[in-house]
Amino acid sequence: MSKKQVIDPVTRVEGHGKITIELDDDGEVEDTQFHVTEFRGFEEFVEGRPVWEMPEITARICGICPVSHQLAAAKAVDEIAGVEIPEGAKKLRELLHMGQVLQSHALSFFYLSSPDLVLGYDADPEKRNIEGVLEENPQLAERGIDLRKFGQDVIAALGDKKVHPDFAIGGGVTNTLDPEDGEQLREQSEDLDTYVRETIDLLQEIFAEMDDDTLDYATYETGYMGLVNEDGGLEHYDGDIRLVDEEGDLLEGIDDSAYADIIGERSKEWSYLKFPYYKERGFEDGQYRVGPLGRLNAVDQLSTPQAQAEFERYMDAADGAVHERSTYYHWARLIEILYCIERIRELLENDAVYEGVPNVPTKPENNNGVGVIEAPRGTLIHEYDVDDDGKVTNADFIVATTHNNGAMNKGVRTAAETFVDGPEIPEGTLNKMESVIRCYDPCLSCSTHAIGDMPLEVTIERDGEVLDEVSR
Repeated sequence: MSKKQVIDPVTRVEGHGKITIELDDDGEVEDTQFHVTEFRGFEEFVEGRPVWEMPEITARICGICPVSHQLAAAKAVDEIAGVEIPEGAKKLRELLHMGQVLQSHALSFFYLSSPDLVLGYDADPEKRNIEGVLEENPQLAERGIDLRKFGQDVIAALGDKKVHPDFAIGGGVTNTLDPEDGEQLREQSEDLDTYVRETIDLLQEIFAEMDDDTLDYATYETGYMGLVNEDGGLEHYDGDIRLVDEEGDLLEGIDDSAYADIIGERSKEWSYLKFPYYKERGFEDGQYRVGPLGRLNAVDQLSTPQAQAEFERYMDAADGAVHERSTYYHWARLIEILYCIERIRELLENDAVYEGVPNVPTKPENNNGVGVIEAPRGTLIHEYDVDDDGKVTNADFIVATTHNNGAMNKGVRTAAETFVDGPEIPEGTLNKMESVIRCYDPCLSCSTHAIGDMPLEVTIERDGEVLDEVSR
């Protein structure tokens, strides 16, 4: 008889999701599904709010990537206000974002994915975690902690706190960087690029020891998307959206305001996460990937010297013009960490980040604004329609993880077909299904709550005595 295996929850990811593997009578894979079980409601409940509040409110979508949402919203508000923010404010926003990308990537690689890579996919689940990595390779674990701390310290130096900083607003930023803080950050960064290069070397050793099935699992053709600067280089804060095909050839250069003409979205009844696709190719053939692998496949170069050298090494290892292996998300993520460290140093050496940033008066000059940024996990889009008073009448968000939904589902299916043989699925094989999702580092917590798991509870007390309780 047919059988269903359910992995619930998918572990070592940010948020709630599960995987269903359906087998036929012969134990062969019949279907797989990656379910996102959290409901997203921000697009609805921001309606009616003043658009100036969007950077602050939408940052609360997530505690892992609040900076990315704050910046995307702020860029959209800039457009609605019809202002060009000061150059110093741009650099400060980028500095904040580099800290965000660095700390998030460090969390993904060292805390969430390194247990599989260092200890093995079949390791004892009780040890297959960051504590197991600390025991097996304490230097690697400690370096991950140092890298994440540095990124968080950059955020705190600008926004006064490491999570949900108060910094980017429509028309600019709230303050500048203190020169003493800048000097401390420069000193703190001194050894970090060496840590990253040595970790890249370690990853290459791990890849060299992997069997072909494991290294190539979840490998398939898709398009790739990322922001690029005017030289075709890697860009996270500001740039043009570039979409390339499976050979790395340009499909579209997408203007921010025209993204909805190029990108379509579909829904499935078994997941709250939508499925974006490239309209020109249709839903089945129009899947593309974003995030570190998507960005490095879409760009021509990186602007910082050490990251560029590693990028050249990375591309030399490709069979063609792009990397298709999902496992190489980890490699691309480390290269981006190196880029962030170098770029942070460059920004800290720019006098503009220490100069006064003038207040820019903001009032609605336009009734629509689109903000696009490269979040750690990929291209993030915020769009707002407002009335003449600046109140939001409609909002549309395409969260970075959403772009990868089709690819994640395809990856789970490909991995299942590779490793599942018969009705009894070993725990290590189930972990490989999960590890496909970890390659993409999805941020499923960019949502409100898991339905049914977080009820509204009201307690009425008087002088410490509970008089009544209501749960709904």
